[in-house]
Amino acid sequence: MKNMRIITPNTGEEAPLFSWPWDNLQNFKYLLYGPLIGKALHAIYTKEITKKDNIWCLHILILFYHRALVHQLWSSYTNMLFLNRARRIDQRGVEFNQTDAEWHWDNFLILQITVASLSYMSFSLLANLPLWDLRGIICCIILHIGISEPFYYWIHRLLHTPALFQHYHYLHHSSKVVNPFTGAHLSFLEHILLCVVIGIPTLGTALIGYGSIGLMYGYLFVFDFLRCLQHSNVEVVPCQLFQAIPLLKYLVCTPTYHSLHHAETGTNFCLFMPFYDKLWNTLNEKSWDLHEEISTRTNSRVPDFVFLAHGVDIMSAMHAPFVFRSFSSIPFSTKPFLIVMWPFTFVVMLVMWAKSNTFLFSFYNLRGRLHHTWAVPRFGFQYFLPFAAEGINNQIEDAILKADRIGVKVISLAALNKNEGLNGGGTRFTNKHPNLRVRLVHGNTLTAAVILNEIPRHIDEVFLTGSTSKLGRAIALYLARRKVKVMMLTPSEERFLKIKKEAPLGFENYLVQVTKYQAAKNCKTWIIGKWTTPRQQYYAPSGTHFHQFVVPPIIPFRRDCSYGKLAAMKLPEDVEGLSSCEYTMERGVVHACHAGGVVHLLEGWKHNEVGAIDVDQIDVVWKAALRHGFKPL
Repeated sequence: MKNMRIITPNTGEEAPLFSWPWDNLQNFKYLLYGPLIGKALHAIYTKEITKKDNIWCLHILILFYHRALVHQLWSSYTNMLFLNRARRIDQRGVEFNQTDAEWHWDNFLILQITVASLSYMSFSLLANLPLWDLRGIICCIILHIGISEPFYYWIHRLLHTPALFQHYHYLHHSSKVVNPFTGAHLSFLEHILLCVVIGIPTLGTALIGYGSIGLMYGYLFVFDFLRCLQHSNVEVVPCQLFQAIPLLKYLVCTPTYHSLHHAETGTNFCLFMPFYDKLWNTLNEKSWDLHEEISTRTNSRVPDFVFLAHGVDIMSAMHAPFVFRSFSSIPFSTKPFLIVMWPFTFVVMLVMWAKSNTFLFSFYNLRGRLHHTWAVPRFGFQYFLPFAAEGINNQIEDAILKADRIGVKVISLAALNKNEGLNGGGTRFTNKHPNLRVRLVHGNTLTAAVILNEIPRHIDEVFLTGSTSKLGRAIALYLARRKVKVMMLTPSEERFLKIKKEAPLGFENYLVQVTKYQAAKNCKTWIIGKWTTPRQQYYAPSGTHFHQFVVPPIIPFRRDCSYGKLAAMKLPEDVEGLSSCEYTMERGVVHACHAGGVVHLLEGWKHNEVGAIDVDQIDVVWKAALRHGFKPL
């Protein structure tokens, strides 16, 4: 990910101590952990890790690993929309530019590891801390409440003065939608000040003589937990708690409370205790009423459009926003860390297969309309298991009926969810439920349009696999009308003749049945609708371009040929809140069947688009997509 550098808004010059010293290292910054890791590993290898001169390295590494884990787990939770959508405070989605700006949120861990190491080397008493000391907890609480809280409060207020805000603190407030990583999205100077805030109770307790290892772990865990909580954008603190114990509302900074600080920056400055805002008259009067309204909310806005997706494979399941937000914001590709997580994800897949129902995966907004992606908890290979078909159809049917019940206008079926052999391209559901108010769309009309518009007009011959499928049939008939010879690979003469009879009079001879790949050895335009092996690909002549609509895409083995991606379109420029990539697609790009459903919504069409593709509608849907701002790739 490209390194982000923020320039001071007014002067165009960067303020002193704004940037991190290791900014230019980008991801190589993690090499700075090397000395500590090396010392710890050497001590483990020599079996001297229990010595005081060595154990501190291990403690620091474990402690800061857990600090990173706290932030990651909170990020995962806040992106689990199926758990918390109704209680989200700011209903907008995080944009890609915010994800990029917060990409290096963990810079503060390197700083604080450095400070912790220097503290150990400066204060010999830190080498002799006991595991636990109850007196230290009391001392730490007193130092935190009496010094750290008011110190942070006044520093925070100073950072909101024009001179300091425009040079430093504006970076934190540049995140439009707060999330756990926003709490760490601060300038270098501000994190130095946070080191002081943390050091007062932890190092102070140790200097007094009551420090302990348990206190260090416990304080930092609570500190990070509360920082992530208040930036989570999900209200998790029940209002009943404050109603039962009114005093607590002055001791606990809730996510709603802190969100008001980001919305109205002149109020709610406290670290964790609203008592100080009350004391110095900066407490937002709306805090408690808004907290009660959000924490008791049970319903969220009904989406106008739903794209019903499914998992592709176990590896790509880790591309979900609630696994790693940053990873999901770039096109999926296999990374080494995914291999380590594969066994855990496999177990999750089995649990989902046994227990899970369709769930909310992601969302975005387009022209005032809310668009959801729901995920059927099934993976690609499961769609080819005969005994799993009924269960998958039940999942899809339940999702359609739910969408109809809550008032969704259009639901679009992704990839295998509309498989002909599974449910007849959606006809199973419209036949069973003829009075559905929600419009059911397979989106393949636009998929066909995208593929057909990729084929240059001068082409007069193509080779088509998967030729008798729903998409293959439509592509063949459309090209025949353009007087393009279509070599349809199929062993079934009956299915071929059925399609040939659909061609207009005088154009049927442009459809030719072939039964072997060798028949296309002189054709440089291949349209792949069925998995093609490396050996089969080698029958194509050099310079061939492979268009494809097979899921998953074929592996590009031929270096002397070019390979197209799955049919897709770029969403209109005015899309809002889009924060994750759709499988291998680039940012802002969606599969054509997804785009087809959106076009159906924007056009206000009242018919269901299920079953066979209406060839006459291909150009109609294509022109409508372009008119609404969709762009071909």
